[in-house]
Amino acid sequence: MDYLTHHVFFYLGLSFLAMHEMDAIRCKEWRIFPGLSMLGDKLGQILFVFVHIPLLFFIFWKLTYSQNIEAFYKSFDIFMIVHFALNILLLKHEKNEFKDWLSWTIIIGAAVCGLIDFLICL
Repeated sequence: MDYLTHHVFFYLGLSFLAMHEMDAIRCKEWRIFPGLSMLGDKLGQILFVFVHIPLLFFIFWKLTYSQNIEAFYKSFDIFMIVHFALNILLLKHEKNEFKDWLSWTIIIGAAVCGLIDFLICL
């Protein structure tokens, strides 16, 4: 069985997470992060976007060249679940704009997919 078929929930979760990062620009997520929150919106947005380039590159690199792809899948599954928990913890932050059904469908979708993939691959 190929990795895409075996890890369909991983890739669906990764898709949700990528959409979350697009939504994060709409919701001005940089206002929540220490350091970035002190910047003006324009500079904060620019830095937030450019910081995600190496992060996405790292993910694509690991998916292509990882020596232990299963460990990466499991680690990223855990990250998707922890990411959900962090969003819950930051829900009351005064600058948090992830309040609508769209944002939460994406956040929850990533976590559920991460959990399913993790459990399937135990």
